[in-house]
Amino acid sequence: MKLSERIQQETRQQREFLLSAPIIQRALTGSISREEYLAFLTQAYHHVRHTVPLMMAVGSRLKGRHAWLQGPILHYLEEEAGHDRWILEDIRVAGGDPEAAASSPPDLATEAMVAFAYDMVMRVNPVGFFGMVHVLEGTSAALATRAADAIRTSLGLPVSAFTYLSSHGKLDQEHVHHLADILDRLDVAEDQEAVLRCARGIFWLYGNLFRGLERMDLRQCA
Repeated sequence: MKLSERIQQETRQQREFLLSAPIIQRALTGSISREEYLAFLTQAYHHVRHTVPLMMAVGSRLKGRHAWLQGPILHYLEEEAGHDRWILEDIRVAGGDPEAAASSPPDLATEAMVAFAYDMVMRVNPVGFFGMVHVLEGTSAALATRAADAIRTSLGLPVSAFTYLSSHGKLDQEHVHHLADILDRLDVAEDQEAVLRCARGIFWLYGNLFRGLERMDLRQCA
């Protein structure tokens, strides 16, 4: 079975944990507050700003059998650069304080997710990082554009307050097919298991990130 098929089947339970987060379900119907949207953007900033450094770390640690991944990594780097700045601008347009968001400490679930990704790349197996790509891009492709439209309509915010969600949703639909091609070329068992382990962990940690938004003091995000 291809890895792109295995990852869909073998992470189903963890994916359902993520997607069942109450705030995700409410976002799809536009039933979240501006403060909740700002809280989401703040946590998104805290993990998205690590995307390029993580990819650079992956590229620097590729083994000989992974030399073919240098091209795809460079492509991802070019497309992901600057997305953290998109988020800060969305925060500003939505009425938040981008400087305060950038200087705030990340929620523990966000910090744990980033740390898990770095540990996978630096200690376990750098190609395991594509498990994180599967989670974030697959979730974004499936939900981001729908959620952006629903939240914008509900809150009456301008389109320019949803650059990250809207652009990422469209971009990640293209990336999902590209990622499948990468996964299906990983034919060594230890690489496949690293990708699967990373995907399971990120689904669980990302699900806790969204659940953590329900517990935050949202006054500090306004």
